[in-house]
Amino acid sequence: MITVVWDTWLKPGKEDEGLRLTRQVWSDMRRFDGYISHRILVDQETPGHIIAVANWRSRADADAVREHYRDSETIRQLTPLLARPRERWMTREDQG
Repeated sequence: MITVVWDTWLKPGKEDEGLRLTRQVWSDMRRFDGYISHRILVDQETPGHIIAVANWRSRADADAVREHYRDSETIRQLTPLLARPRERWMTREDQG
């Protein structure tokens, strides 16, 4: 299993719409092969800062869905609301 962390910063005044679209993205992810689960975290100090933490069966699954979904209508709507490009980190849990 792989955990993908998406770091999103929204423009001031775009927080509600950005959160709505982020929820839509992750609702859509449920239909893709390899998706396991996700959580959306909203920064209480900076409401325009959203972190999504998602578990996928493999990196290949997460990468394939990202490529497939990157031109979706939801991403096209979300992109202009971003204060900066979203960052993505691929992680695994340390078993040590």
